[in-house]
Amino acid sequence: MKQHYDIVIVGGGMVGASLACALLPASEQLDLNIAVIEAFPMPEASELIYQPSYDSRATALAYGARTLYELMGIWDTLREHLSPIKHIHVSDRGRFGAARLHAEDEHVSALGYVVENHWLGRVLLDRLQQSDAGRVDFICPAEVMDIQPGAKQMGLSVKHNDEVQQLTAELVVMADGGRSELRERMGIGYQQASYGQHAVIANVSPDRSHEGVAYERFTDSGPMALLPLEDEGGQHRCGLVWTVPDDRVEEILALDDDAFIERLHERFGYRAGCFVHVGERHAYPLKLAVADEQVRAGLAVLGNAAHALHPIAGQGYNLALRGVVALADQIIGARKQGIPVGDLGVLQAFYEQQSYDQQRTIGLSDQVMKLFSNNNPLCAFGRDLGLQLLDICPPAKTVFARGAMGLDMPAPDLK
Repeated sequence: MKQHYDIVIVGGGMVGASLACALLPASEQLDLNIAVIEAFPMPEASELIYQPSYDSRATALAYGARTLYELMGIWDTLREHLSPIKHIHVSDRGRFGAARLHAEDEHVSALGYVVENHWLGRVLLDRLQQSDAGRVDFICPAEVMDIQPGAKQMGLSVKHNDEVQQLTAELVVMADGGRSELRERMGIGYQQASYGQHAVIANVSPDRSHEGVAYERFTDSGPMALLPLEDEGGQHRCGLVWTVPDDRVEEILALDDDAFIERLHERFGYRAGCFVHVGERHAYPLKLAVADEQVRAGLAVLGNAAHALHPIAGQGYNLALRGVVALADQIIGARKQGIPVGDLGVLQAFYEQQSYDQQRTIGLSDQVMKLFSNNNPLCAFGRDLGLQLLDICPPAKTVFARGAMGLDMPAPDLK
């Protein structure tokens, strides 16, 4: 551990590690010293091996994430264990509204991808352990106990190996999740609004191949999503996200496998085939949350520490990833101009750029959630008519698809 770093990233999860990878290509040329502080031990450097597990959690990546991970130099490795989304089917349960998107219509190989979290995390950490990543230090297991803002740099008290040590940094990036204790210690408010729902997540096996189809199904009790995953142990797999009211979540979790599958078919139907197996079930509360501040002089907040949104369209991690790359681009630009990377003007420029994306993405997911949760007959007719019009109008479908794929935002070069 050095006594001073240009950038300290608090949190070595997918967001924090992605930021370190985004800065890596320019770190040697720009003499950037980076530390990643993580509460959990760092896996030992070893041959990168995919370790499949039926119950692995997964994340949906928009097509635009491919470009961002190509810039970081990890896409070729990451793609070895991805499930491409070639088709998206959106429907309103018990009503006539439906829309379908196809990758070939948009002239892309996939509309998006589904990656298991453990594989994405392993690929990111492997990149940061390679021989050309000497500018990045991993400090773990460790905890940031306190941050002391200074005139030109930030002071950090870090507990590592049972000792509290002091270090300084021009910029501290908090990427330590939605329950960030550090954010609270810094006095940054976190406005939260509950949706009165939980997401029940599990992996399920249909009796036939998913053929790269992702389903988004709206029901009177909340939306459901079914995402294509790689087969495991000879079984087809899909990732299920099932939104249920708070007062019913315990009932759903208490169902045995057969009863769960029966209830799932009642709500979802049989368009993906008959479900023959379900894995472990977990649930978490759904809420809309935004930090009151995302930048200060010498400080930036990223990922779930900055915002959390409904998983209705799988945009949460993609929004965070675009924020990662936008911040890296501002840091690189500032360094080239000889401006301190923690300069408030630099960080405000990042936030102004990112705030539009946040407002659009969060606002859209929130409004869609409310629209499809409204059982008023006129509202239901209007949204179903909108889905049908979208389905038969190629120009509108292309605009919608490009937005969902993250192709309507320019990508920086990170060099």
